[in-house]
Amino acid sequence: MDESTNIFTVKAAWYYYIVGYTQSDIAEMLGLSRAKVVRLLDEAREQGVIQFTFRASDSARMGIEQELIHRFGLEDVFVVPTARDRMDTEDSIARATSMYISSHLEDGSYLNMGYGAMMNRVLGCLARGTCRDLSVISLTGGVNFYLQDIPPSVMSIKLNLLPCPILLSTKGLRDAMVREPSVSNIAKMVDLASMSVVGIGGIADNATILKNGMLTKSDFELLRMRGSVGDILCHFIDGDGNPLPTDIEARLVSTSLPSLERMRNVVAAAGGDEKVRAIRAVLRHGYVNTLITDERTARKVIEEDDRLKEMVP
Repeated sequence: MDESTNIFTVKAAWYYYIVGYTQSDIAEMLGLSRAKVVRLLDEAREQGVIQFTFRASDSARMGIEQELIHRFGLEDVFVVPTARDRMDTEDSIARATSMYISSHLEDGSYLNMGYGAMMNRVLGCLARGTCRDLSVISLTGGVNFYLQDIPPSVMSIKLNLLPCPILLSTKGLRDAMVREPSVSNIAKMVDLASMSVVGIGGIADNATILKNGMLTKSDFELLRMRGSVGDILCHFIDGDGNPLPTDIEARLVSTSLPSLERMRNVVAAAGGDEKVRAIRAVLRHGYVNTLITDERTARKVIEEDDRLKEMVP
């Protein structure tokens, strides 16, 4: 590289990476074509004029992401830093999920959404985001939950909600409810979505379905005794992700797990120590394509998977 070319290369790299000028701005300033500027920037990278260094913490999280992708056959993973406060961590996961959705969906898209506190946060973030004309389709009953703590701006999002409870008192009542046109018509819209986002619940006292009175602590203890590690779309699963046969299942208004497995672009957003076993089970079974979580949870999921592998004879 001769001296004159080197001067232009350094200037182009400085203006582009440090000052933040566009390639067109730089071309005009240096009296060059935009194509020439592109070549200079390529040379800057190849010749080491510009070097990229990741912070150790960022590099570590990217390593964890790649480990999860390889280990569970995922398409993508996003790991956010774990905050000191649990609520801050959950907010970070929700914001990251909203950003992921907005960056992958075009305006006017349909999005399937699961049930839970995390989904409530994600919906709130989407309402304040840049995705326009977004239509959200509920994957479960429980309309009241979807409307909790949602800012008025969410009305910019079209909500297509199953107008029924998530859990009915009898199987017969549930079967009659899902045949109602107002319910079945929304359920048919699920196939229109180009992405689905779901939460993952753990068997813990802070579980959403326990706090909202859908189940009792006695119900949870029985589920734990039967081997449940948590739920996805309110379907309780064992450590391998297999659904547990319970009377709850027969009374539930929720998209089935086989249907979830057939969906494309399923994103799970979840974090917390109490959800580690459930997240690992969901990933191991292959219900989702993408995981968005925090660093502490991600590390513990890997540790849990290693622990269970060691137990296999």
